[in-house]
Amino acid sequence: MIKHLALALTLALAPLSSFAAQFEEGKHFTQIAETASAQPKLTEFFSFYCHNCYNMEKQYLGDIKANLNKKVTFDSKHVDFMNSDIGTEVMRSLAVIQELNSGDKMTHAMFAAIQGGESAHGHNHEHGAHEKPELNNREDIKKVFADNGFDIKNYDTIADSKAVNDKIDLWRVQQRQFQIQSVPAFVVNDKYAVNMSAVRTLGELIDLINYLALERK
Repeated sequence: MIKHLALALTLALAPLSSFAAQFEEGKHFTQIAETASAQPKLTEFFSFYCHNCYNMEKQYLGDIKANLNKKVTFDSKHVDFMNSDIGTEVMRSLAVIQELNSGDKMTHAMFAAIQGGESAHGHNHEHGAHEKPELNNREDIKKVFADNGFDIKNYDTIADSKAVNDKIDLWRVQQRQFQIQSVPAFVVNDKYAVNMSAVRTLGELIDLINYLALERK
């Protein structure tokens, strides 16, 4: 079963100018590794099966990426909470999307294919509705790509490539290493995990990420 992150407060769009926030270790963030990445980076761990991840993708992620300091790179990684054949194929689809540099279009399409599109996201939505995904195998996933204008003749070659397999292996290792228990989750510099339950606004989240990426050693 996918583990969902229950946000204590809905992230509200706030002025994105810097404000005097005092970020405390153990409250706003947790150190999860001894050493940091060589370059400042933000990594989002998510799942196509996660409703909160879909909301993050549609409503907030664009603003987060647009307001990161220019020195901070962004990456996304799919978790493996399902530990199943279809779970692996869905993880693999994100790696293919990244290899194709297809941007947000296919990411949104995969979310919609699994979660039923926009109509499935009312306030009364039950998370359990997505425990049985509409996608059941690679051929179903390839159809989503084809329906969104991608030539799928090379899909299998890319999906089974060493680059994609290495990427999936890394995601699984880091999921364990960073103790990712719920999603969406943000890890900064491979060293700090953002405590989402302590974040009050989108502006505060962005300031916290930039602070951890550039000022926290």
